[in-house]
Formats: sequence, C-alpha cells, structure tokens
Amino acid sequence: MSTDWALAARDAAAKLAVDALERDRANAEPLAEAQLLREHRLPGLLLPVEVAGGGGTWADALRAVREVAVADGSIAQLLGYHYVNQANLEWVADAATRECWQRRSGAAQWLWGDAVNPVDPDLTLTPSSGGGYRLSGRKSFATGASSGDAVVVSGQDSETGRAVLVVVERGTAGVQPGGDWDNLGQRLSASGSVTFTDVEVPVENVLGFLDGDAATPRASLVTPAIQAVFGNFYVGVVRGALQTAAEYTRTTSRAWLLSDSPSAAQDPYVLATYGRLVARLRAAEALADQAGQALAAADAAGEALTWDERGELAELIAALKVVSSDLAVEATSAVFEVTGARATSNRVGLDRFWRNVRTHTLHDPVQYKAREVGDHFLNGTHPEFTLYT
Repeated sequence: MSTDWALAARDAAAKLAVDALERDRANAEPLAEAQLLREHRLPGLLLPVEVAGGGGTWADALRAVREVAVADGSIAQLLGYHYVNQANLEWVADAATRECWQRRSGAAQWLWGDAVNPVDPDLTLTPSSGGGYRLSGRKSFATGASSGDAVVVSGQDSETGRAVLVVVERGTAGVQPGGDWDNLGQRLSASGSVTFTDVEVPVENVLGFLDGDAATPRASLVTPAIQAVFGNFYVGVVRGALQTAAEYTRTTSRAWLLSDSPSAAQDPYVLATYGRLVARLRAAEALADQAGQALAAADAAGEALTWDERGELAELIAALKVVSSDLAVEATSAVFEVTGARATSNRVGLDRFWRNVRTHTLHDPVQYKAREVGDHFLNGTHPEFTLYT
C-alpha cells in the first residue's frame, strides 16, 4: 500500500507546531527535530523501495516540505535541502556508488546536509592515492552539515580545476561545524559554517563531477529542484502565518472603535484582507503543484531529458520562486493588519513567519529569477546551468 506522504508530513508538522515558538527562541541544534522526521520516514521518501525507501516522487517530496513549513520553516528547510542533497546520488553518481549510499541512507533514514554554497570560495580537493582526495577549506553557509548523517560537499580538484561532488559522513575526522548560525530567522535550520581540515575522502565517497560532459540535463536538475524547494517552503510558511493569524483574529482581536462590526472577524476590511491573501495563496499553491508534477516528470525521464525540457522546467520553477517570494514577504507582514497591535507581543510570536521568509528569500535575489522569466517570455531563452540557474 502506498504511503500518503502529505498526511505523514502533516502529522509531523502537528507535532512541530506544539512548541515551534519556544524552539525558535532556544536556537538549539535540531537533533530532536531530525529524529521526528525519521520517525515519519520522510527522509527516505524519494529513495527506491528496493533500498528501504518510500518510492515517492518529487511531487510528494515538495508537498511534504510545504506541509512541514506550515508549522516550522527551519525544519522544512532541513528536509527540503536533504531531498536535493540526497538526489545527487541519483543524478550524479554511477550505479554502484549510488546503490551503496542509497542502501545505507534508506536503512537508517539518513538526513543529508550540504556544503555547496557557490558564493563561498570553493573548497580544495587534493587528489590522493587510490582515486580519493584530501579535503580542506571552509563554507560559511552549510545547511544540515552539523545535524545531518552525511554531507554533500562540492569543491575544486586542485590539479584539474574540475568541480567535484563528494560525501563526508558525520563524525569524520577533520570536520568541524562552526555552531555560528544565529540569524534573524530560520534559526533551527543548522545553516552555520563548517570547516574541513585535511579530511580524507576515499574513492567510494566521490560521487562525480558537475562540469564538462558530466553536466547533463538530468544532473543539472539540482538547481530547479532546490528552487522548487524554496517556492514550496515559502508557500507553506504563508499558510502557517495565515492559519495562526486567523485563530488570533477569531479569539483575541477586537473590532476597531470606528467599525460597525460586532467583532474583528466580521469586519469587512479584515475579511477583504484575508480574502486577497488567501486567493493569492491558492494560486501560488496551484503553481507549486504544477511545478512539482513537472519536476517529477523530468526526473522520471532520466537520461532522455533534453536541455530544452530542462530549460522549460527551470522557467516554470523560476515563476514559482518569484510569485512565492513576493507573496511570502508581503503576507507575513500583512497578517499584523488583521490581528492588531496586541499581536505584536513576543508572547504571540507571529513575527517568526516573517523572520523566516525574510531571512531565506535573501538566499538569492529574486529579481534575477524575475529577469529569467522575462527573458524567456520575450526572447525564448533558457538560462545557462549554474548552481543558481
């Protein structure tokens, strides 16, 4: 019997919602939250059933991210990044390497972190005997590197200059998480720095390359996939903010003294504000569903996927990124207009939704995605593959 992944994610989200504000303030390492995801078998959702995975699709994975984001944006980020990091086994590694890591990952429901941020200087991978490397360097932004079971790392081969993708397991000697993530939002996303000091990377931990002939349409799905994660995460946070605000409006907000309405929940201006936000949210959710189905189809196409098909997918997901980013920043601020001055109390914690999306939407400037969509519409172009396009 197939798993209802949306239901599983919703159940996990309900547990996360109980103390989401308290955990946000504590700013602790999300180890208990990671275990909660494992208990719901969400980390293995995308893995084949033959390796103890869930056999789900990217449409399922993105919906799971969205459901978790309703309750806790930080943990939704951890889960979404995990799906992309783990998918590199499928998209980049050869068959033997892929099966080895997938079996280990599926059996223990591993969470995969990353140290791939292209804005940081590349890490150095110095070739060693047997086809492996010695890894050194630092990444200032590495989601899940401190809490994941394995970390996907991108670096430069010091001899050839090629972009290499490798795996480093939790507890490996020479790996030091910085413990320095203390930002405005996404406080439990374990996104601090990580330093690698002469870390041994055996040949079986080398997944492959991300440039040259290795940069196939399917291997390049890493970028639209992570952008789709962003879009679904933002949409989920908006729903969480609106649901939280609505409960406050119904139970606590008071009608304005100049209003003829007996309660805030019946004030026509409050209703119209909610109505506009909910209408836009439904449109964004529909676009997110469309993008999820398109990504699932591209993944299923395998090596038959063409660059043009990949480009069309990237533009669809770029549109989702633009719509969801704009909506998230606006809606998580507008909820205060329909809840009132008392809703700004730290006890209420309604600000965490805005803090989370404001922090994460700065990950890469949304105007560059808008430009991609406009260039495609006017000139029929597709962006060249990078870790941002």
